[in-house]
Order: sequence, then C-alpha cells, then structure tokens
Amino acid sequence: MNRLTNASLFGAAALALGAPLAAQPTQQTLAPERSLESVRYETVEIEGLDIFYREAGDPQNPTVLLLHGFPTSSHMFRNLIPVLSEAGYHVVAPDYPGYGNSSMPTVTEFEYSFDNLARIVTEFIKVKGIDSYSLYLMDYGAPIGYRIAAAAPERVDSLIIQNGNAYEEGLRDFWDPIRVFWNDPSPTNAAPLAGFLTLDVTRWQYTHGTRDESSISPDNWIIDQYLLDRPGNDLIQLELFYSYRTNVPLYPEWQEYFRTHQPPAIIVWGANDYIFPAEGAYPYQRDLEDLEFHLFDTGHFALEEDGETISALIADFLDRKVER
Repeated sequence: MNRLTNASLFGAAALALGAPLAAQPTQQTLAPERSLESVRYETVEIEGLDIFYREAGDPQNPTVLLLHGFPTSSHMFRNLIPVLSEAGYHVVAPDYPGYGNSSMPTVTEFEYSFDNLARIVTEFIKVKGIDSYSLYLMDYGAPIGYRIAAAAPERVDSLIIQNGNAYEEGLRDFWDPIRVFWNDPSPTNAAPLAGFLTLDVTRWQYTHGTRDESSISPDNWIIDQYLLDRPGNDLIQLELFYSYRTNVPLYPEWQEYFRTHQPPAIIVWGANDYIFPAEGAYPYQRDLEDLEFHLFDTGHFALEEDGETISALIADFLDRKVER
C-alpha cells in the first residue's frame, strides 16, 4: 500500500547519513572489462511485467543465479558473468521490477515488497526452467534470495554471500532513520530518506571504504542515478525501505535454514561497508559449517575493486562444492 503520494517531499529533503561522503575522485582509471561476447541480454514476461536478465553459459551446466542490491541492477555483475560462464557455469542475473531494464509499474500498480519481489524471482526461475542453482546474495538480494532458499532448500546448490545480512549484527547507524520510518511511515519520517536517493549518496555507496576511489568507474552511479530519477521511482524505493522491516523478523527462520540444510557457502564481503559492515558477516560462522570466509579491504560494492580476486574465489569454490 502506498503511504506517500506527494513525490515533492523528496525534492527538498536533507541527507540523513551518519558518515561523511567520500570525495568524488578527480582522476579516473577504468578497470578492464571481460569479453561480453557470450553474454545474452533477454526479457521474459512474468505476470504482465517485462523482466530483463543477463545470461551466459550452457544451461546444461550448473546454474548461478545472481541477485543484485540497491540501487543497482544486474549491471553490477557485468564482469563476473563472463568469468563464471568461461569457468563452465550457466549464469543468470535478473533485474527486479522497478530496477534496471525491467518494467517499472507504479506503486499503485504493483506491490513493492520483499515478499513480492521474491515471488516474482521465483516465477522467473520457473519460467526459465532452472531446477537447481547457487545463489549470489548481495544487499537487497539477500532477503529476496533467503526467502527463495528457505522455501525450496532442495534446489539450492550453494550460497555466495556478499554484503547481505541474515543477522541483526551490523544493522548500525545507517539504518537509524529507516527504523524511525518503520515505526511511523509518515511524510515527516519519510522526508529524510530522500537523501539516500541523491547522486552524492549513490556515488558514495560505490566509493566509501574503497582503497582507491579513482579505480571505481563513474558509469556505476551515473547509470543507477538515471534510473533512480525516473518519475515515480522515489516512491518505489520508499516502499522498499518500509518493507525492509519485514526481513528482520525472518532472520531466525533463515538461520534455522542454515543450521538444518547446511548449504556450502562462501562469504566475499567488503569489510569497510557502512551499510552492511563486517559485523554482519561474522555471525554466519555460527550456523554454517561448510563456510569459506573472506573479507576484503573495500566497500559496499566489493566487485568493483576486488572483482578479479572474488571471481576467482567463487569459481574455485563452485568447482569444489557443486556437482556437475
């Protein structure tokens, strides 16, 4: 249900972050991108919505399903996809409704909740005919993916966890204004959240905590911000900020899934992330017995600065843990 119909609230709201923004880099060094010849860019219709996805590799090979975070899309996996497909995996990365190149129905036309996004991704998996998969879970992709995994644990080959929480540890200062909104979704409490949708903060998400800001391509925040600035998308993000409150009560259920089913798992986490700091990574060690644990000296979007190393670790992990 839409709680705000006055989008103008977002235009005047102030930034509500507890940490200073990283300065915009003055010098840019673009990381070399992998060959994209094998990547296909497709769209499938799910319940009247066009769901865009990137796909590479032979569908007869084990599947890796990549679930993106906020405020990005499958674009965040542009370099990882060809690496994993070249390593012999079938790789699929959808954009959620309201993100990337997928349909963006208004908040009156579609329920923007994590339950509903998980349902759409589940339908996407069915339409694609994917029987089993490894899940890459990042940011918003974690609560979406854990809903899917807990509902059908027999389909999950392994978990790849990157800056996505299943424990309350690590939900720190960044979340304070969002918690206020959870408790009272009024226009007054919604207004400060507009700061999270500005270009400065979108850039900050990519550069904060990195070793070298000049190594992060500005294409990331330019693309993301263009999509965030579409009319009505601010209300979509507000709905999902509010819906995030439904994830925390599910953490015990997801932890029970870990303990009961013990999927092989690898953590590849940007340790300097202000949104999902390293405190959220360590608790996985309590419940997952077959866990490989890696922290990187970088920020929220760890693939941007350490993608080559992370890609190699994931490929090696899958080779050892996933049956062909």
